[in-house]
Amino acid sequence: MSDLFAHEQISTQHQNAPLAEQLRPQTLAEVIGQKHLLQAGQPLAVAFAQRRMHSMIFWGPPGVGKTTLARLVAHSFDAQFVALSAVLSGVKEIREVVEQATVWRANGRQTILFVDEVHRFNKSQQDAFLPHVESGLLTFIGATTENPSFEVNNALLSRATVYVLEPLNHDELKELIQRASQATGCQVSEDAQKMLVDSADGDARRLLNHFEQAMHVAMSDDKNGSTENPITVEHLKSSLGATLRRFDSGGEAFYDQISALHKSVRGSNPDAALYWFTRMLDGGTDPRYLARRIVRMAWEDIGLADPRAMQLCNDAAQTYERLGSPEGELALAQAVIYLAIAAKSNAGYNAYNQARAWVKQDGSRPVPLHLRNAPTKLMKSLDYGKAYRYAHDEPEAYAAGEKYLPDDMPEVGFYQPTERGLEAKIKEKLAYLKGLDEQNRIKKGEK
Repeated sequence: MSDLFAHEQISTQHQNAPLAEQLRPQTLAEVIGQKHLLQAGQPLAVAFAQRRMHSMIFWGPPGVGKTTLARLVAHSFDAQFVALSAVLSGVKEIREVVEQATVWRANGRQTILFVDEVHRFNKSQQDAFLPHVESGLLTFIGATTENPSFEVNNALLSRATVYVLEPLNHDELKELIQRASQATGCQVSEDAQKMLVDSADGDARRLLNHFEQAMHVAMSDDKNGSTENPITVEHLKSSLGATLRRFDSGGEAFYDQISALHKSVRGSNPDAALYWFTRMLDGGTDPRYLARRIVRMAWEDIGLADPRAMQLCNDAAQTYERLGSPEGELALAQAVIYLAIAAKSNAGYNAYNQARAWVKQDGSRPVPLHLRNAPTKLMKSLDYGKAYRYAHDEPEAYAAGEKYLPDDMPEVGFYQPTERGLEAKIKEKLAYLKGLDEQNRIKKGEK
């Protein structure tokens, strides 16, 4: 929902700092948004009210106030605040913090260790401060844009409360624009406000940076260099150029969006599938990656209900290789649409997974003699291949009653075709063949 920003006018001592830093709040009362954490009775608000300092991890996309909240925690609890960047710091810096924290504790002061981008710390670096978190010497606060359950050691994760921060919504971004206008004296036209909100894509820091850049362009248009000229769409276009949306090709947003694409295809919603496909392209995803995932979807969720889907997806991938971007992306887009509207079946996918699970836990059953290869006289003398029935020589090219699984293995029924698409015909055929097996069993007098 939001980042954190101050109401008051910019002080002269901060005028050289970026606007986002100048408007950073000093108290919780100045915070916009994150109501799910900061309203009365919500988890973080309760911790502040009860003065329960504890280790925590702030997880959220860029520009939602993770660093600001960490600083406010330290300020509220009157603790020493040490900030480390996981990109620039290592075990050496952690040891120095531990030494300093020991001195501060001797003087009655608590220490908060804030680690920005904590997901970039490896296991040994995280282990370096874990004992000191356990002993209470350090209160750990981490900030991450990545899912901490994947990126943070379980031991450290179990000792910290994870707070999920959300991006700003449109109303909060508009409120932020008003605060920036109040602080700078520079107004924003209605159309420019919409453009600012759209270009920010939920990132408060990005919005303020865009505001500041456009403000300087507006000031350059004023003969006196004042902020009396309002920011317009033209000022924004001039200052921003092409702006990429928030997207990390290896991060949480990436996997969330590919998940949404796959589930939209599975849910037979072509509009949603096409939306997520184009979102990922717009965010910079390699079309070849999307081509691979599209082929996988065809095999996993459509399967034998519509075998044309696999061929069409392979053709689309080959088309992209031949044409490249942007022409080849049209083929991939139409493959996505076809998958969404095709008959669905995961029967083959389930059958494969069940067979794998069975083989993994089962013993190494021998191949029945009648199914074994017999290229030598010795093998033939040992009855390899004896009594094998060649299906093409049987009525309807089917050896009714023949067994193909190991002798002591029960019938397992891994593959259970659906009633959808071509699988309805496959199901009908398998039922017919099963009937022939039953007739053969009765004919032979088997029970």
